[in-house]
Amino acid sequence: MRRSRQKGLTLVELIVAFTIMAMLTAMAVPLARYKVRRDKERELRWALREIRTAIDRYKDEADKGTLGPIKLGTEGYPESLEILVEGVKLPTADDKKIRFLRRIPKDPFTNSTDWGKRSMKDDPKSMTFSGDHVFDVYTKTTERAADGTPYSEW
Repeated sequence: MRRSRQKGLTLVELIVAFTIMAMLTAMAVPLARYKVRRDKERELRWALREIRTAIDRYKDEADKGTLGPIKLGTEGYPESLEILVEGVKLPTADDKKIRFLRRIPKDPFTNSTDWGKRSMKDDPKSMTFSGDHVFDVYTKTTERAADGTPYSEW
């Protein structure tokens, strides 16, 4: 006896539906990875810009003499990134501090606040730090951008 009004899906319909869902998922995963990568790149650019701007502001204030006498060998640049956060006491009677960063931003690729540093004596693509002063920062990740450039050269 045949039932003329059966409800439900046949095996063929289920296989077709799952195949379509698998294809859509396979197309969505690379797009999601690409978006995550772009978001990390955007965060990296923002963090580098923020730190470099703070270093430049420190240098400008040191050149003006606002921070007191420049220490020998620092060229007017901060000795560490922590100084930008902790602040520098102004040589006035008020004992005011001037801060250049609220906090050291996290590197989105390494997920830490440990940035690579370069001084003026270091080679622009060097991965070692001479330790005198902080002229520039870079990410310590070894990953590369979509165009093939290492993120550490940004």
